[in-house]
Amino acid sequence: MPDRWHAFDHYAYAAIAVLGTFAAIAGIDWLMVASPWAAWTHGLNGVAAPFSNVLGVLFGLTVAFLSNDTWTAHDRARSALLRESDAVRGLDVLAATLPDPIRAPLRRAVADYARAAAAEWPALAHCTTHEPARDAADRLLERTADRRVAEAAGNTVQQLMLAEVAAIRQNRDARIGLSRTHVNPLKWMGMAFLGFLTLVSVAVIHANDPRSALIAMVIFGCAAAPTAAIVLIHGNPFQPPSAVKPNQLLEALADRP
Repeated sequence: MPDRWHAFDHYAYAAIAVLGTFAAIAGIDWLMVASPWAAWTHGLNGVAAPFSNVLGVLFGLTVAFLSNDTWTAHDRARSALLRESDAVRGLDVLAATLPDPIRAPLRRAVADYARAAAAEWPALAHCTTHEPARDAADRLLERTADRRVAEAAGNTVQQLMLAEVAAIRQNRDARIGLSRTHVNPLKWMGMAFLGFLTLVSVAVIHANDPRSALIAMVIFGCAAAPTAAIVLIHGNPFQPPSAVKPNQLLEALADRP
């Protein structure tokens, strides 16, 4: 079971991204204005302004790739939930065609799974699983595979029902896997390094004018740091501020007869 801290480590990384960016700006500004090496830094002028574009583009591409990973995880989580909900609905519709006494226990097992799966959401936010949901999925498979279902509905209908159960279990596994996606520190360290080099390049370009250098670095920091933080705090699709909700699972059986 993952440590509780690691379930929320992306919030800590988001804070580090913001605080680290402005700490770097303050450090570079101190180096150019108040440090013993301030006079030396003024001699670094002569670098053409377009040079910073190269590092800026590399930094922007890195942020774009990391952002794409995050938004793709959210899209996959929503898709898995929709497929799971559709499979629950389809299985319930097929179960409703069975005669008594097989119909009632099977439909009850479908409803039990939907409720247990929806109750699993707090566990997903902590990168863990909910044992009642796993047990409900197992019971659902057992009831669907019962030979009495094949005798009552025929092998073709039972195969359709088993396919729906397989889809339910597969998509549950998919959302569990997505809930355990963690921030890759190496990727973000690479982005942070490129961001720092971009700040340095801005400072060097304005080496003769520390005030202009500070203004340019602050503008860049105000653009880069919040962007990185926004991406980081969306690291887990099942955590705020834009958590995927289990509403579709509950609504799948809302109008059942």
